[in-house]
Amino acid sequence: MSHDEEAADERGPVRRCIVTRTHAAPSAMIRFVVSPERVVTPDLAARLPGRGMWLSARRDVLDTAALRGVFARSARGPVTIPAELGAILQDGLLRRIADLLGLARRAGQAVGGYGKAREWIVSGKAGLVVQASDGSREERSRLVSGARALPVVSCLTGTKLGAAFGRDHMVHGAVMAGALADRIIAEHGRYAGLAEAVPLEQADI
Repeated sequence: MSHDEEAADERGPVRRCIVTRTHAAPSAMIRFVVSPERVVTPDLAARLPGRGMWLSARRDVLDTAALRGVFARSARGPVTIPAELGAILQDGLLRRIADLLGLARRAGQAVGGYGKAREWIVSGKAGLVVQASDGSREERSRLVSGARALPVVSCLTGTKLGAAFGRDHMVHGAVMAGALADRIIAEHGRYAGLAEAVPLEQADI
């Protein structure tokens, strides 16, 4: 690949995966850079300096890149790959989801608690449902019963979900339809691909 082609991969509406060679929106991929110490470093916000190396947000793609020297070839030299790179990515994406939920709450675009979440769902105000991964399966199902189909994010524990809403613990929440809900859905998509979790559109609650 020429330098012009590499530069083009950092601009425009899509990026190319260095493993599969397929193109996708940056929001559906993971960017990596090589640190001055030659360590492969995730750049989940896609803001770090340096030439980016983009991967599809899938665990099999990440494993292939690590095991078959794809990072080294793309970086044109030896690199060090953190032993727990998959876990680092998953933890980072969970933090991003929690941060976005906190931002939505502070902006008045999210509510917590069964009653308020149910009110938003029934009224059509909700664009996204959030539920604790360790909450009661029956209660989680009851929250959305009889309502229109909505995306559901349920990757945070009750403690972590509560912290995002300024509480000790929480099971149910709803986010208003809009840009923040879309960003949370996109981050959950990246997390699900890397964690090999149930995809958002197939969420079984």
